[in-house]
Amino acid sequence: MVAGDFCPQKRVANTFDNNDFQSVLGEVKPLIEEADYAIVNFECPITKGNETPISKYGPNLRCSEKGLEAIRWTGFDCVTLANNHFYDFGEEGVKNTLETCRSLHIDTVGGGLNIKEASQILYKQVDGHTLAIINCCEHEFSIATDDTAGSNPLNPIQQYYSIQEAKTQADYILLIVHGGHELWQLPSPRMVETYRFFIDAGADAVVNHHQHCYSGYEFYKGKPIIYGLGNFCFDVPNNRNSKWNEGFLLKLFFDTNIGFELFPYSQCSEKAEVKLLPRDAFSIKLNELNTAISNPKILKTETEKYYASCIEQSSNLLEPIQNRYYLIAKHRGWLPSLISELRRLKAADLICCEAHRDKLTYFFNNNNN
Repeated sequence: MVAGDFCPQKRVANTFDNNDFQSVLGEVKPLIEEADYAIVNFECPITKGNETPISKYGPNLRCSEKGLEAIRWTGFDCVTLANNHFYDFGEEGVKNTLETCRSLHIDTVGGGLNIKEASQILYKQVDGHTLAIINCCEHEFSIATDDTAGSNPLNPIQQYYSIQEAKTQADYILLIVHGGHELWQLPSPRMVETYRFFIDAGADAVVNHHQHCYSGYEFYKGKPIIYGLGNFCFDVPNNRNSKWNEGFLLKLFFDTNIGFELFPYSQCSEKAEVKLLPRDAFSIKLNELNTAISNPKILKTETEKYYASCIEQSSNLLEPIQNRYYLIAKHRGWLPSLISELRRLKAADLICCEAHRDKLTYFFNNNNN
């Protein structure tokens, strides 16, 4: 069983603090427990009160040890740690999380005290077979290095070598990725190309989460690729009664043919709970998503429409003035953009060219001024 993003916040955190796991997760507990092995994405580090949040763009998420206690109570055996929030409270947050997982006998994959640990493959004996689990995430503010803790980065070359290693030691290979566009229900063509490559390299199933909404799926060369599970349990007041609150549990069957079942649910909408829905709850929408995924022309068109809707947001990030009043005035056409054509071209060259992007990445990672 594989579940998406778990981040106990707001009402859920308050409920867990009272040792009440039943009211939030009781309905899905039997499903989790009946699986031979169950995995969930742990989307925040454990903090104990004195940890300092890292400097980053976006929120710094955290929870108490009750978050992992709830996971253990529900029946999960493993947490994936390759995500964009694992390093939100630095080295201490990572250490706290790993230590708490060990104390609760929860397996971890995708995160560690350095890149060597974070990139390790997890091998598990499940029902007489060896399952290899590889976990990675897109690059944000959580990536481990040789000397710092964090998450295993998405790097198709490195994942290729991990898959080749796993093929010599395991019967089946499950690759779990944390990536995609938040609150957009389709994978990009890049994601489709990359995840199909992982199947070509030898993975038996590829599962994705991160978008905070569910996506579609496909069978590629007889192997399943699930492009988005949605949030598993993530309470955010401003996102209630929306696609933020919809997702599904994924039950994978590893045999001669790899199959799966989906179990739809709503989460943290009217109440702080994960509530199972009828099996066909999302069938119409899933069919639409799957049709787009299977047709490169449709997927390219839909992706370009989505990117076009983000043009102003992307443009604003390049503006030398980030004052909200300026950005509002610019949006309403009262003020011109301060980005000259030459500066726009320079930015395009720095970001789009791989060699220049390498230098720019080094600058961001090593310049604290």
